[in-house]
Amino acid sequence: MIERFVTRKAAVAALALSCAAGWGPAVTSPAAAAPFKLEGEPKAAMVLFGPKNDGGWSQAFEESRVRTEQALGIKIPVVENIKESATAIRPAVELFIKRGYNIIIGTAFGYSDTFKELAEKYPKVAFVNGSGTTNGPNLESFYGRSYEPHYLCGMAAAAVSKEGKLGFVAANPFGVVNWTVNAYELGARQINPKATTTAIYTGAWNDPVKERAAAEALAGQGIDVIGQHVDTPTAQIVAQEKGIFGTGHHRDMKEFAPKATVCSLVWFWDRYLIPTIRKIQAGTWEPGPYGAFVSIKDGGPDIACCGPAVPKEAVAKIMSERQAIIDGKKIYAGPLTDREGKERVPAGGVLSDGDLWKMDWFVPGVVTQK
Repeated sequence: MIERFVTRKAAVAALALSCAAGWGPAVTSPAAAAPFKLEGEPKAAMVLFGPKNDGGWSQAFEESRVRTEQALGIKIPVVENIKESATAIRPAVELFIKRGYNIIIGTAFGYSDTFKELAEKYPKVAFVNGSGTTNGPNLESFYGRSYEPHYLCGMAAAAVSKEGKLGFVAANPFGVVNWTVNAYELGARQINPKATTTAIYTGAWNDPVKERAAAEALAGQGIDVIGQHVDTPTAQIVAQEKGIFGTGHHRDMKEFAPKATVCSLVWFWDRYLIPTIRKIQAGTWEPGPYGAFVSIKDGGPDIACCGPAVPKEAVAKIMSERQAIIDGKKIYAGPLTDREGKERVPAGGVLSDGDLWKMDWFVPGVVTQK
């Protein structure tokens, strides 16, 4: 998975460079002033980065594809295992276009540049790309505010922890991972103000061996709930083996660890895709100049919660907080300091999207290890 690690590392660099001008996914070109007009009936197709049964990122898109088909009453063919190189992406997409498909759904950062080139070459085709960084008159990249579900899962974690000692298996110390670790701790402290979160960074997005080592190390420290922002269910499997609890990422990890998993971040991309395709069909779609950064309210990330071990009163509080987020609550609202005591968000303020994408600090209660 070295290729995926490199491209995601490049993604964070691209996001950091774009923060000054927008929320994150790159400021490549503003959207057209007029809505995009699709010619003919909408025919959508999906290009998957990995296998549709990978248990994580690609499978979440596959499941969203099926739900989108059912909601719209259309068929969305899919091609899988299209890696992040122009020589793989271009022929797959152009074959769909040749067959009359006029809405192309991408699923990887590494598609960004090629999708930009294809969108310019085929201006009458609509392109959307999950975790991409390029945008244009007929192209919109989209990602989710994943820190919102992790805040809620942190609450569930603290609710089942005996002493409030939580752990977190994280991939790389980038903004998109750091904001999940911080949100996890902020959520946990809504239940237990003394809760701590010890995070171990594996240095890879998908490495079951390193994930197992990290999870076992956390369990060995007396931690009794393990969260994650990595691609495989290994951390949850280890939690179940150790007789402790865990929270998952990408999909509902109860599939792999039914006794251990009390909450998971789940990508519901259909909540973005369904209204977007409807807008494209209606001729009202206006791609955002900086892409779409979707919340629980707007579609993308949500939670699968809660496992039977979570007390009913805690479940009620979690769901109340979820509704508050939908109603406009901001996770990173002031006053907020980092663990060194430096003020990061003043009272009455909210952390900007640009500062979210370049987050390189941790809230009090987070302990980081390599």
